[in-house]
Order: sequence, then C-alpha cells, then structure tokens
Amino acid sequence: MRRFLLCLICLILLQQVHAQRTIIYCGQLVDVKNLQIQKEMSIIISGNSITEVQKGYTKAEANDKIIDLKSKTVMPGLMDMHVHVEEETSPSRYIDGFTKNKTDRAYVAMGLAEKNLMAGFTTVRDLGGSGVNISLRNAINKGLVKGPRIYTAGKSLATTGGHADPTNNYREDLMGDPGPDEGVVNGVADCAKAVRMRYKTGADLIKITATGGVLSMAKDGSGAQFTEEEIRTIVNTAKDYGFKVAAHAHGAEGMKRAVLAGVSSIEHGTYMTDEVMELMKQKGTYLVPTIIAGKSSADSAKIPGYYPEIVRAKALVVGNYIQATFARAYKAGVKIAFGTDAGVYAHGKNWMEFVYMTEAGMPILECIKSATVNAADLLGVTDILGSIEKGKYADIIAVDGDPTKDTMVMGKVSFVMKNGVVYKSEK
Repeated sequence: MRRFLLCLICLILLQQVHAQRTIIYCGQLVDVKNLQIQKEMSIIISGNSITEVQKGYTKAEANDKIIDLKSKTVMPGLMDMHVHVEEETSPSRYIDGFTKNKTDRAYVAMGLAEKNLMAGFTTVRDLGGSGVNISLRNAINKGLVKGPRIYTAGKSLATTGGHADPTNNYREDLMGDPGPDEGVVNGVADCAKAVRMRYKTGADLIKITATGGVLSMAKDGSGAQFTEEEIRTIVNTAKDYGFKVAAHAHGAEGMKRAVLAGVSSIEHGTYMTDEVMELMKQKGTYLVPTIIAGKSSADSAKIPGYYPEIVRAKALVVGNYIQATFARAYKAGVKIAFGTDAGVYAHGKNWMEFVYMTEAGMPILECIKSATVNAADLLGVTDILGSIEKGKYADIIAVDGDPTKDTMVMGKVSFVMKNGVVYKSEK
C-alpha cells in the first residue's frame, strides 16, 4: 500500500509539472546570437523558464497550453538600457518638482512602466530618479503592478552645479548645498560615500553625469564635470558593492576620463572623438546611443515655450549630433547596447530607436542583438536574459511582420511575455 501511494503521489506531481508546460509556435524566430531568422520553431516553457527550443511545431500533449504565433516574428523580450521611468517630457517638467510629491510621481511611474512593457521592453535600466524608481522596481517584482524588470541607479550622481544637481537654477534660499545623500559629490570622500548610500537605499547600479547635459537648468551641455580621480573612486567603490557604472557624457574630455576610470558604458556620446572610440574598444566600454532622445529634444526645442531658454539653446544644437556619432562609433567597432532615454520623449515609442539605428547603417538584426544579447551583457545577466535558450527566463515578444523587410514592424508588438506570464496577446 505504501508503495502504491508513493507511485500515486509521483504520478500526480508529474501531471502537475506537465500541466505547467506552454508551447509557443513561432512562424519566424530571431536567433539573436547568430543573427538569423529561423522558420517554424517551437519554444517550450515551464513556469518562468524556457526548457527547450525545437525545430518544427512540437506536438502538444494532454494539458499543454499552445500559443500560436505562426504568423508572427518572435524574439527575446527587448531591453532598453537607458530610461527614466518616473517622468515623461512635458512643458511643465520644470515646475513639477515644486508641485508634485513623490507619491504623485509614483502613480505616474506606474503608467509609464506599463507603457514600456506593452511596447515589448521586458527589461529596462533606469538611470536616475528620486527613489520612486527603487520602490517601483520592488512593486513590479512582487507582482503588485505591471511593468518591465527594472534595474535602477536610484538617484544619479553629479558634482555641485552638474547635470544631476537637483537644485540647479533655484532661488538662493531654496538652492542649499546638497551632498552625497542627495547624489551631489565633490572629492573622493564624497564619491565613495555616495556610492555606499546608493547601496544602502537599494540601487542596482551607479549612474554619473560625467559632463554637462541638455535638459538640466545649467548653461553647459558638454564640459567635463568630474575629475578622473573622482570617477575612478566611484568605479572602484562600486566594484566593492557589485555595481557597474554608467556615465552620461556629451563632451569628449568627460568621456575620456570616464572610460579611463573604468565605467561600463557611455550614455549619449554626442561629441565622441576617434581617440575616445579607440579607448572604448580597448576597455570594452559600451556606447548607449539614445538617438531618439537627441532628435526628440531638438524637435521639442522648436516649440515656443516648451523648454526654458537655457535648455532650448542646448537642445537645438546637441540633439542633431547623436545619430551621426552613433554611425561613426558603430563603423569603428565600438560595442553598442540599445538605449533610448525614454522620458525625454514619450514612453512606449522606444522602438523608434531601431529605425534611427538602421538609418545610420546598423542592420536590423544587429540592432535587435544590441537590445538583447548586448544589453544583457552590459547588465551582467547573460545567464538568465538576452536570448531564447534553454534555462533562461521566458521573456518573449512577437511583432506583426518581418523586421528584416520593414523596420517599422518593431512598433507593432502584438505579444508580450515576461517571466513566463503573458501580458499582451491578440487572443
């Protein structure tokens, strides 16, 4: 009797495990590692993981769930390496800081996060906010709200008056003197403390503003704003805590210091020189180009009153360079990871970056690789994300049409699965 009961329990457990199996039939499947389109493939999923990828349409057994994407092009969930999930471009952006509480930002962020997920971006790297980004990440991980898997820097780091100093251009009585707790640093001691504070508050990585920026209320949009010693301190301290460092940079000198100091990525790279490109190739530093952000900010600057004058003057100039710089960097062999700066433009339109990248000479399959394999490598999560392979998380999307024939279909995402859960489907 005991043996019979054990056999019965094992049979029930096997049936339960089998009941969890999902089979996705793919008319076309993008092999992001080999830059190929595979025809008539099946992806077998158990729980939140991929268990097999098979040629042909695998025969279903009892209790299997079939998802028919035979008319679609299927690929890994896309990954955007530069978003700001707490905000979205608006003429009122510079007033919002005085009129909105963190709780207001949180409700906005929930909607923006879902927009990214529905656009096929199952993972994003959030590069700077108020701390709401950390709470939102946690809420998504707990299943409380819908959104992509978020890796966040929390509050980005700046020097006094630098691109991410939160009190730039305030009245003197409001300006104060923010320090490492607020992400403003001067000297190596501040730099080390600020990294440790990001660890304490729950960040996943560090983001610094190595140069001036476009949308900050400061006149300089490209000058170096950290010493190389300061950046090196940040990078070395970050390593102690398991962090990678992303560096916002428009000007060449700030980029050079950041690359020499060991950052993992340069964001934007607007005025990148051949010297910086060679250094990045030597160091293995990624470029996250954000072409759409440059174009969008330049377009918004043409709308009367959209930006304060100090911002408008920078946006009209800087935004026009990024696509050409990306083209040069790609041709030179710099490693590229997909990133858009969502928030500078409307969330959910991240896919337009693929159009701009192909316009600049990068084939669409390489663009998709930059948003999957390369992005996972930059994050340090290639063991779980970035491709459709056995043992990886079931982050899978599908588009209507063939992106190798029409890049615009990257904006026609009709199926989204993250971590084995379907969030978007035609049925």
